[in-house]
Amino acid sequence: MSDWAEALEIYRRALPVVLVSLVAGLFAGTILGSETMRNGIEQVPGILVLLPAFLATRGGVYGSLGARLSSGLHQGLIEPEFTLDERLSNAVIASFINGMVVSVFIAVIAFAVLAITGSSGNLLQLVGIMLISGFLSALLMLSVLVTVVFVGYRRGLDPDNIVGPLVTTLGDVFGVFFLLVAIYLVGLVL
Repeated sequence: MSDWAEALEIYRRALPVVLVSLVAGLFAGTILGSETMRNGIEQVPGILVLLPAFLATRGGVYGSLGARLSSGLHQGLIEPEFTLDERLSNAVIASFINGMVVSVFIAVIAFAVLAITGSSGNLLQLVGIMLISGFLSALLMLSVLVTVVFVGYRRGLDPDNIVGPLVTTLGDVFGVFFLLVAIYLVGLVL
């Protein structure tokens, strides 16, 4: 196969995933631009400070899991089956813990930035929002990521073409949605 034909084949296989990612990204933007989200942002000082970091870390933490899955599948170290495999379990648990720790860290840093700039903020409120949104987004991201990578691999798709667009899209959609959910849940309690 020529270089040009190989490049076209890679493009053909990656295009559907990128198009789905585009549509889902527009959906995440719609949630972010909604009146409900604007009201939530106004209620909680610091949300705009932590939002970019929260969304970026969803991609970073779960993107590394996707890369591990892809490498493990290519090397034959893991099978694309939903069984209790020690390597898969350890990778999923580590990603979950990293995601939760990073979520709390983001809340603390956002609070510190607010304090340094003279703005008001509530540390307990920010940590609560990040714990809830981090937990809920982690559960869904882990489930969907492993499922889509395994099913795609079994159907002949290269996981390297799936992981990047999938993780960034899931991180944005689930991150924004669960951040909104967390704002309102914490608002009911505090």
